[in-house]
Amino acid sequence: MTASVVPTSFRSAARRAYSWHPPLMTLAAATVVLTVVALAGYLVDPRELVGVPLWEKPLKFAISTFLYAVTFAWLISLLTRGRRFAWLVGTVSAVGLVIELVVIVGLQVAGQTSHFNVSTPFAAAMWAVMATSIAVVWVAALVVAFALLRAPLGDPARSLAIRAGAFIGVIGMALAFLMTSPTAQQLADYQGIVGAHAVGVPDGGPGLPLLGWSTVAGDLRIPHFVGMHALQLLPLGLLALELLARRVTPLRSARVRRDLVAIATVAYLAVLGLLTWQALRGQSIVAPDTITAVVTAGLAAAVSAAVALVLAREVRRPAVDAEPAVPSPAPTPTAVG
Repeated sequence: MTASVVPTSFRSAARRAYSWHPPLMTLAAATVVLTVVALAGYLVDPRELVGVPLWEKPLKFAISTFLYAVTFAWLISLLTRGRRFAWLVGTVSAVGLVIELVVIVGLQVAGQTSHFNVSTPFAAAMWAVMATSIAVVWVAALVVAFALLRAPLGDPARSLAIRAGAFIGVIGMALAFLMTSPTAQQLADYQGIVGAHAVGVPDGGPGLPLLGWSTVAGDLRIPHFVGMHALQLLPLGLLALELLARRVTPLRSARVRRDLVAIATVAYLAVLGLLTWQALRGQSIVAPDTITAVVTAGLAAAVSAAVALVLAREVRRPAVDAEPAVPSPAPTPTAVG
């Protein structure tokens, strides 16, 4: 009995997810295959490019594209107005993501860097194509973020988590543009590269395993990464609150959940600003200076105090004002197309 029920349930869930936005979900499925191939290459291919394993970038971008495509498809499914336009925006985004992946993987396998490489006319053309596709994906994300402002998304906490995640994600994506300006060293000694991830040192130095983030200087990929993944982290944080509400009495209040999501949103923006500031100062994520440490501690203390205040206020409320433990039903994702 169990053996037959589980596959059926999985197929049903997969069909529902696919209906969110078929082009984006098809891309997500393709990136699963690419992830397997890139992981195999990462493990068995000893070649390196700019000091990192050749397959590291394809692996990271395959995983990142999977997460983004699934999340963006889900967000589009929540829109109740302009569904045809939303489908078009999602499709354009899927095409842009495909172009970016093809350029990255193709050049990487050929032993050439993709980002910032203008050393030859061909490399410059590929970088221009990829940069354009990235800009298109960003505009699509911005359009959907604004569209979510008018979509019915459930109770206030859920609405705030989804909308804040979308807008902070757009900010995180935009931070990538900080990497495209030439560094002082590149201006002084042009070598066919314009732009860099690292701040204060050339790209390709010591970095964290797989992530590659510099351990000796600032790295703008960090705020870019953290900002982008607000798309997933804030809604997942809200989901955790809703699940905990079944056991933690104060969280049963919709007002408490809304206030906690608001605190998380402000804290997320503050952390994003701190990481950007740290990177632009040429400071490694693993070696914060005293100023960064003090600001981080102050932020942690402020967030902790705000959370404690919200929970204490709820505990002092009369029991008669308590709200249902189960939040209002989530909006049902709808297929677009």
